[in-house]
Amino acid sequence: MTLRPVSLNYFLPESPSVIRGNNFTVSCFQGQDATAFSFGSTDETILISARNQASVTLNGVETQILPRSVAILPAGNMEIGIPKNGQVFALTTGLIDDANPVLNAEAYAQEDTRVRPVGQPLKVNHPKAHEVHVYPIDEVPFPVGNPRLKFLQSATMSINWVEYQGPRDRTKLSPHAHDDFEQGSLAIEGDFIHHIRAPWARDANTWLEDAHLEASAGSLAIIPPDLIHTTEGVGVGPHILIDVFGPVRRDFVEKGWMHNAGDYTSSS
Repeated sequence: MTLRPVSLNYFLPESPSVIRGNNFTVSCFQGQDATAFSFGSTDETILISARNQASVTLNGVETQILPRSVAILPAGNMEIGIPKNGQVFALTTGLIDDANPVLNAEAYAQEDTRVRPVGQPLKVNHPKAHEVHVYPIDEVPFPVGNPRLKFLQSATMSINWVEYQGPRDRTKLSPHAHDDFEQGSLAIEGDFIHHIRAPWARDANTWLEDAHLEASAGSLAIIPPDLIHTTEGVGVGPHILIDVFGPVRRDFVEKGWMHNAGDYTSSS
């Protein structure tokens, strides 16, 4: 069994700063001055504006994004505007190459064939499919059966918004592993520890020690298939962590947890 290590990186102050997974990229836009950035994707984009207001101009139409909101953006070229000291994250499977270096490019010099490809994007059946859709996170209900996370998706990706005050209860962690997809863990606010355990193979010479990776706001951990993992928020204050997946977590859709799943159907 060949295991890849976790890729843990921090976004740079310069914008845009890009970190990738096997199937997706996360671009961070931030700056000391109010400014607008060009961004393009061949697929829908999930835009996260957790701290501040932002704007998106697409096809000549400007849409305001309120603080603590997630927006689903149609494919295409656009301008993303942020205020002074603002910050937003753009998640997509179809980033149009804009010559910005990817911080963890070396981790993907060789494709991980265990990771299931995105495949054909889901069909958007929303009557206003070509418009920006904004979801204030405080208006997104917790799904029945899961009072801790909020779930949203695009045609090719999905996220879990995890938020709590103070440290996470250490008696209620959730170690698990994935067979054929990566999990991105985007730390937006607070300090965290990613607890990582590699499964044992027959050859004890290949066994790895457990890892406990400290990660603060502004970091993205990409957790490969097969690694057992759970993330613990530590310290006082608010914690916001976004779980990132590409393709869409169909198991969450089937459980009825995905808030906007009704906007999509299989394209097959």
